[in-house]
Amino acid sequence: MHITTGSGWSPKVWLLLVVLAGALFLDGLDVSMVGVALPSIGDDLGMSSSQLQWIVSGYVLGYGGLLLLGGRTSDLFGRRRVFLVALGVFGVASVISAVVDVNALIIALRFIKGIAAAFTVPAGLSIITTTFAEGPARNRALSIYTVCGASGFSLGLVFGGLLTELSWRATLLFPGPLALLLFVVGMRVIPAVAAPSFRWAQFDVVGALTSTGSLLLLVFGVVRAPEIGWTAPVTLVTLVASAALMAGFVVAEMRHRLPLLRLGILRSVSLVQANISAALMFGGYVAFQFVVTLYLQQSLGWSPLSMALGFLPAGLIVALSATKMDKVLDRVPTQLLLIVGFTAFLLAYLWFARASAGTGYASFLLPTIILLGIGFAVTFPSVMSQGTAGVEDDEQGLASGLVNTFAQVGGAIMMAVVTAILTSSHQPVVPGQLLPGMQTAIWVVSGLSIVGLAGAVIVGARRRKSS
Repeated sequence: MHITTGSGWSPKVWLLLVVLAGALFLDGLDVSMVGVALPSIGDDLGMSSSQLQWIVSGYVLGYGGLLLLGGRTSDLFGRRRVFLVALGVFGVASVISAVVDVNALIIALRFIKGIAAAFTVPAGLSIITTTFAEGPARNRALSIYTVCGASGFSLGLVFGGLLTELSWRATLLFPGPLALLLFVVGMRVIPAVAAPSFRWAQFDVVGALTSTGSLLLLVFGVVRAPEIGWTAPVTLVTLVASAALMAGFVVAEMRHRLPLLRLGILRSVSLVQANISAALMFGGYVAFQFVVTLYLQQSLGWSPLSMALGFLPAGLIVALSATKMDKVLDRVPTQLLLIVGFTAFLLAYLWFARASAGTGYASFLLPTIILLGIGFAVTFPSVMSQGTAGVEDDEQGLASGLVNTFAQVGGAIMMAVVTAILTSSHQPVVPGQLLPGMQTAIWVVSGLSIVGLAGAVIVGARRRKSS
C-alpha cells in the first residue's frame, strides 16, 4: 500500500492512521496525565517531590534512552513487527502498574512503558512515511499523526484531572485497554510486508550498546542529580561515563559499514535544527507542566477536576487544529511555523511569570493555556515534518527516532533542572503563595523558547539569503 494522494483515502487507510496516531496519542497522554496525578500519588504513597519526578522520569528514561535503538530496530527487523510487539508490552505494563502498591515497582513499570514507547513511536512514524508518498499525502498523514501526539500531551492534563478525581490509579490504567484495542486493530490493518533480510553482521552491536548506555546514563544522571547534588561524585562519574560512551559511539559509527546512526545525516542543517527545536520545545513544556501542576494543587489547593477544566482550552485548540495543519505545512515554511510556535510558548511562560498570590484564573492562567495550545499545535507537527523530510525510506525509522530522542532527553533534563530549582531552597510550600524557586524555574523555561526562536530566525534568514 503506497498512498500518493492527499484525499479520498479508503476506510482501511483511515484505520491505519487511527492505530498509528492512537499509539502516539497514548504516549503523550501517559506523560501529561500522570503528571496531574503526582500530588495525589505523593499523598497516598508518601513520596516527596524529588521522588515523585521518577514517576515521569522513569518513563522518560526508558523512552529517551532507547529511541535511537528503537528507530533503527524497526528499519532492520520490520516496522509492523516492532510496532505491534511494543504496543502490546505498553498495554500490559499499563494494566499491571495500576494494581501494584510498591513505589519501586511502579517506577520500574513506567520505565518498561517508556522502553515500549521508544519502539512504537519511530516504528509508527516510519510506517507512515513509507506508506504515504512525500508531498500532500504525507503532509496530511503527518499532520494528523503529530497533532494527535500533541493532543495527547495537552488533553492528558484534562483526562488526568478527571481520572484523578476517581483515583490516581485510573490514570495509570487508562492507556492499557486502549493500547490493547489498538494492538488488535493493528494486526488487521498494518500492511504485512516481507521481512527485511537480516544478518547479525549487519547490526551495529557496538553502536547500539554505546548509544543506549550513553543516553541512559545521561538521563539517569541529570534526573538523580537534584537528589544527591550536581557536584556529587556519583553524578560526575555518571555524566563523564555518558560522555565517554558517546565518544565511543561516534568512533563506532565512523567505522561500521551499516551504522546505527549514519553520521552523514547530521549534515542537514534543517534536520539538526528540527532535533534541537524538539528538545527545546518538549523540555520547556514538560518542565512547565510539572511546575504548574505542583503550584495549582499544592499551593492554591485546586482539585484535579479544576485543573482539568483549566487546561481544557489548550487541548481543544490542539485537537481542532488536526484537520488544518496539513494544508498549513503545504503552504508555509517550517521555519516560519517554528517562529510562530516558539513565540507563542515564550509569551505563555512570560505571562505566567506574572502570577502572584490571589491572581485569578482569567488573569494569569487562561492566556497562558491558550498560548500553549497554539504553540504546541504549530511547533509539534513542524519539527516532526522537518525532522523526516528528504530522508530515504530505509532511514525513516532512524530519523524519526532521532527527533523523538532529542525531545525526550530534553524533557528529562529540564525536569531534573526545575526539580533542582524547586527543592534547592529546602523551604516548605506556603498555601496561597508561589512555590519556592518557582519564578526562577519559569525564567529558565522561558530561556529555552528564546533559544528556539533565535534558531528558527537565524536558519530562516540563511535560507532566504541562499535562495
